[in-house]
Amino acid sequence: MTTATVPPSSQHITASPRVQNLLTKLHAESEAQEKSISQFLFYLKRLARYYLFSETWSASADQHMRDKFVSLEPDKCQFLYLLARSTGARNIVEAGTSFGVSTIYLALAVGQNVTDASSALASRTGGPTAGGKVIATEKEPTKAARAREHWKQAGSEVEPWIELREGNLLETLSVPDSLPEEIDMLLLDIWTPMALPTLEIVRPNLRRGAVVIADNTTFAKPLYKEFLEYIHRPENGFKTLTIPYSGGLEMSVYLP
Repeated sequence: MTTATVPPSSQHITASPRVQNLLTKLHAESEAQEKSISQFLFYLKRLARYYLFSETWSASADQHMRDKFVSLEPDKCQFLYLLARSTGARNIVEAGTSFGVSTIYLALAVGQNVTDASSALASRTGGPTAGGKVIATEKEPTKAARAREHWKQAGSEVEPWIELREGNLLETLSVPDSLPEEIDMLLLDIWTPMALPTLEIVRPNLRRGAVVIADNTTFAKPLYKEFLEYIHRPENGFKTLTIPYSGGLEMSVYLP
């Protein structure tokens, strides 16, 4: 679900005019898709088929979404950027990259956090610099290609900080020793039944205090049933809050 476009500005994110203008353009394209009658009916149909037939997804749904942005709204993206900056996040996993819009915000934050951490290390020890990256995942090859184009347009502020893993994320994230030892943030913006399996893969690498964000948890609450039950069980170590953005945004902090 979308709200009115709020152009990114220097009050929300630190980025060059080139990146600011690119984000404004991409958000406008995404919003136009999301506001279309056909897309609204698609979402209603998905909920109806879940209630009537317990169908969470289908091949026809995949086909419909193949050319859709389904990117996070500007206010959510700006929130993620500020959250990543405030926590100093340097290793982020994004499950469901699509056309790479939210990835730009995450990569901006990671690059700036790495620069800050490296400067601090150099001033104290003169030793090695800090590292970091956004591990982005996308199953659809055409979407992965579009995302790469957008990151290339964004340039050096963004592109070097992204590692795109193309294919089934349950496989690409499960490669032994392929994730950072400590992950600071996990963004779940994917087909809802994949949310919990993805969290279970990443959880062993979540640092204490890591943040997990899931989108549309109010609008698609029935489809998130297993995920929401999991993060609300005290023994799993999460403290969680639903933030009242459009469609709902679940923010959980890992405190085992």
